Order: sequence, then C-alpha cells, then structure tokens
Amino acid sequence: MVHLDLIPHVPGVYLMRDTSGTVIYVGKAIDLRKRVGSYFLNKEKENYKTSILMTLVKTIDYIITGTEKESLVLENRLI
Repeated sequence: MVHLDLIPHVPGVYLMRDTSGTVIYVGKAIDLRKRVGSYFLNKEKENYKTSILMTLVKTIDYIITGTEKESLVLENRLI
C-alpha cells in the first residue's frame, strides 16, 4: 500500500515492487510525492504500459537524494 502523504517533497529515486518484493520499476524525481502521486492521480492520462505496470505494483519504496543530479546517478546505478 502506498501512503502518498508520507512521501516527502524532495528529490530522490523510487522503487516499485510487486507482491513478492521484486523491484519491477525504478524512477527518479525532482519531487518524490508529486511524481509518485502522478501514477495514482492521473489515471485518465495513463498509457497502456503504465496501466499494466500499476496493476503489478504492491509497494513503492524511495530513497531521498540531495539533488536532482544525485537522483539521476542513483537511478542509473540501480537500473
């Protein structure tokens, strides 16, 4: 379960996990809460790939970084 109100408005990387805990998607964000929230709040704008992804997501973890650049570097390392 994802509690958007617990995710801070800071740069970072988010990891989407399936029911077994396996990471199925890694993304970066300038504002973690806005980016993660966009997956839940903009359903009508979802493309097919995103809608399929979201049916598989059970939890979303995140790692806070100091800057957008650090987010990009960390995202690349995790992928």
